[in-house]
Amino acid sequence: KPTIARVQGAAIGGGMGLVAACDIAIGASNAVFATSEVRLGLIPATIAPYVVRAIGERQARRYFQTGERMDAATAEKIGLLHESAAPEELDGRVQAVIEAVLSGAPQAQAAAKELVRDVAGRSMTADLIEDTAQRIASRRATPEAAEGLSAFLEKRPAAWVPQK
Repeated sequence: KPTIARVQGAAIGGGMGLVAACDIAIGASNAVFATSEVRLGLIPATIAPYVVRAIGERQARRYFQTGERMDAATAEKIGLLHESAAPEELDGRVQAVIEAVLSGAPQAQAAAKELVRDVAGRSMTADLIEDTAQRIASRRATPEAAEGLSAFLEKRPAAWVPQK
């Protein structure tokens, strides 16, 4: 299932790890983030795989070493947040993303998450090209894809889209 982080206030240590682990992260412009474990004589080991994946090795080196706080603009710039919004606009932005997520086919979303995990960091090879071609061919043959394509051609919402 798609996961969405709605961040306001402080996301410190494990909180930052939760944000990094989510598929989509939207934060209030006044939110703050930190991996402050080194200030306690610890390391952010449990959250490291998620945070490094979200912000990259170079940024993780800095923030894991310093424990310094970053604001939402910095978190967005380095990839921890997808976007930031004024506190009074946060709920509206999150709701818009929820509606977009709900318009996606559930099985396709699960397959898309798996696809990202499987292709991230891999070199472009003939095997990778073959794998991705097989994945789209397999998806096209599903009832969910048939419904989605039919809905598109018939200019109607797909069966999985919530009725308003």
